[in-house]
Amino acid sequence: MIQRRTLLQSGAAVALGAPAFAGLAQQSVTLKFHTFMAPQSNVWLNMHKAWMDKVEKDSGGRIKFEGYPAMQLGGSPAQLYDQARDGVVDIVWTLPGNTPGRFPRIEAFELPFMMNNAEATSKAYWEYVQTVAKDEFKDTHPIALQVHGPGMFHMRNKQIKTAEDLRGSKVRGPTRQITKMLGYLGATPVGMPLPQIPDALSKGVIDGCVIPWEVVPSVKVHELTKFHSEFDPAGGALYTTTFVMAMNRNKYASLPADLKAVIDKNSGLETSGWLGKVQQAGDAPAREQAVKQGNTIYTIPAAEAQEFRRKARLVEVEWVQDMDKRGFNGKELLETAKALIAKHGKKA
Repeated sequence: MIQRRTLLQSGAAVALGAPAFAGLAQQSVTLKFHTFMAPQSNVWLNMHKAWMDKVEKDSGGRIKFEGYPAMQLGGSPAQLYDQARDGVVDIVWTLPGNTPGRFPRIEAFELPFMMNNAEATSKAYWEYVQTVAKDEFKDTHPIALQVHGPGMFHMRNKQIKTAEDLRGSKVRGPTRQITKMLGYLGATPVGMPLPQIPDALSKGVIDGCVIPWEVVPSVKVHELTKFHSEFDPAGGALYTTTFVMAMNRNKYASLPADLKAVIDKNSGLETSGWLGKVQQAGDAPAREQAVKQGNTIYTIPAAEAQEFRRKARLVEVEWVQDMDKRGFNGKELLETAKALIAKHGKKA
């Protein structure tokens, strides 16, 4: 009887014809994920792939991904956000700072000595955008907003112990606020995307760079530099950089409700914090590679960090003035960012 009922049900399905099955097929989707990060990087392996795997699992395999690290679909890192906006790809992970001045309000998180830890600061960044900068990424559907762990100095031929040691050195910075900071500290700032660092170091175009520990191995900075200077946590973190994981708005809108719910479940405050936490977790093993290389690592004491703070203070002042000129309340934005970082830092 059971077998007969099953056959009848199967026959009824066949009798309904292809449209029933076509409807089911339409419920699956393949999304293209594009980024500038290298395929061997901590970010790609432990953040991007892990996120894609979780979304695929949560969707029961109905959301699949084609992952393209290292700009494999073409274009430059500065074009990634617009690739998501224009539907060239479905999802990107990129630095808003690759397009200087385009996303000015989130630069509050890139000001000198703002961050505490990447998880808390990432959550603060998400909440900040949702409350005081809602339209900053209006051209896309933001999935997550996060920062990396403390940025630091990596130099070819000079150990940085004081701000004065930077004088005359050409140092790469990732975004306009950080390059400004380097200038006020006495360095000659050179802005360039992360993938250009190895070539610039090997050819002597730059004397060093500022990046967090975790990304060092993927761009071979531990092999191309000899001296690293990190800050004692008691003195604060020199800087961090903001990132955005953004989805094409039309692609998100086209998803059926249950698949939208899967994306939503893997978006927002907690996902932002998780990404920041995983990125900073890559600092320790990357640092160990520099140790094994025989490089010299110096920890800048909290007392000496005060001189870095003093010299970099103008970056914050000028940013507030810039926000005011753009029609925003710069002081209020800065105070909001600081308060949210402190709030989430207490929970971390």
